[in-house]
Amino acid sequence: MPTAIIADDEDLPRSDLRRMLAIVWPELTILADCEDGGDALDAIVKLQPDVAFLDIRMPELSGLDVARASAGKSRIVFTTAYDSHAIEAFQLGATDYLLKPITQDRLSQTLTRIKAQLETGHSAPDLLQVMAELDKRLRQPEPSEKIRWISANSGNTIKLFPIEEVLFFESDLRYTRVVSASDEGHIRSSLKELQKGLAPDQFWQIHRGTMVNPHAIARALRDEFGNIVVLLKEHTAQLKVSQTYAWRFKGM
Repeated sequence: MPTAIIADDEDLPRSDLRRMLAIVWPELTILADCEDGGDALDAIVKLQPDVAFLDIRMPELSGLDVARASAGKSRIVFTTAYDSHAIEAFQLGATDYLLKPITQDRLSQTLTRIKAQLETGHSAPDLLQVMAELDKRLRQPEPSEKIRWISANSGNTIKLFPIEEVLFFESDLRYTRVVSASDEGHIRSSLKELQKGLAPDQFWQIHRGTMVNPHAIARALRDEFGNIVVLLKEHTAQLKVSQTYAWRFKGM
C-alpha cells in the first residue's frame, strides 16, 4: 500500500489535504501529520513514506531544508502559498508543487504522476537543482518587519539586546533564554514565535530547543559519543546538535 506524510504548521491546510487525498487516492495511507519541519524530517527517516507533502515555510526546518536533509528517501511534493517565489523553480521539472489553496483537480494531476512513478519503480527525483533555485528565491527580503531588538527580563530588570548581538536562544517549556557575549535574559516567546520575525538563516536551529547565530560559531566538533557540539567565539557554552539538524554540519 502506498504511504505518505503531511507536514504543515497550520491545522486547516493539513486537514484539507488529508480529506482530498482520501477522495482522490483512497488507497494511500497517511502515516503522520507533522506541524513543523523537524517532526517531518523525523517521520521521513523513521517511516520511509513513498510521498512527503511538505509546506515550504515551516518552523524549525523549512520544507526545503527537510527535502535536502532527507536526501531522496521520499518523493517530495511541496505545498506553498508563495506563487511568486516558487512556481518558476518548480517548473524546472525536478519535482512537483501544489499552490495553496489546493484544488482537487490540481492534486489529481500530481498524484497521477506519482502513481506512474511508483508503478514503474522509478526512484525519487534529484532535488538539488530545484532546491538551489528555491533557496535563492526564498531568501530574498520580504516586506514584513523583522525583529531588530529583543526585550528580555533579568530578575527585576528589562534588558534590550540588538538582534545581531544575540549569540543563541535556548528554550525550555516556559521560557527562552537570550544570550549575548556579555549578558543574558529570558523571554516568554517560543522559538517558533521568534522564527516568524527573523530573516532566513539569521539563526540556525540546531536542536529542538536551540537556535544559534551562525556568525557566532567558532567551530563544531564531535564528542566521544559521535554527537556534534557547537563551540562559540565569545561564550563558553557548548551547544549540542541533535540528529535532526546534523545535516548543517554534513562535512564533518
